[in-house]
Amino acid sequence: MHREPALRLLRAHAALPLDAHEAAMTIETMLFIEAHADCLLRTCASGHLTGSAWIVNRARTRTLLTHHHKLDKWLQLGGHADGDGDLLAVALREAREESGLVRLRIVSTEIFDLDRHWIPPRKTDPGHHHYDLRFMIEADEAEPPVISNESKDLAWIDVTRVTSLNAEESMARMVRKTIALRAG
Repeated sequence: MHREPALRLLRAHAALPLDAHEAAMTIETMLFIEAHADCLLRTCASGHLTGSAWIVNRARTRTLLTHHHKLDKWLQLGGHADGDGDLLAVALREAREESGLVRLRIVSTEIFDLDRHWIPPRKTDPGHHHYDLRFMIEADEAEPPVISNESKDLAWIDVTRVTSLNAEESMARMVRKTIALRAG
């Protein structure tokens, strides 16, 4: 299991002008990776790395969100690394699996956003943290998404309406970043 690609991405991300909260989470994530050789595996009980896709249309005015089955909230698509140190590949794989979309384009190989969030205990899984590296992926809205068993629903949402579905700061931050990119 190779952690260095994730650390390289995080070092580059840490050099960007991030808000204080995301900057702190970036440092926490690097320290977590350095301290846990098994950080890419779900068996790392305290937490593990995940890769997410912030899927946007070409104009960056809409994003594809999933109404997550287990967490019962609207989120970007993504999932567990399961040993894969290439978190961009993880995000792309999860985007395809969870949306059925095949015409996806990587906007940037750099981290778009980073979040550390708590996943509550469920059945036999103890509560743990997800250290989520998020990447911007572009999709064609004309390609119909297919709901997977991980979702209650999938929908293209106007970026300005995202926080009406999920007001969490991590979602609001991605919205702000997307609007800033559009503004140039």
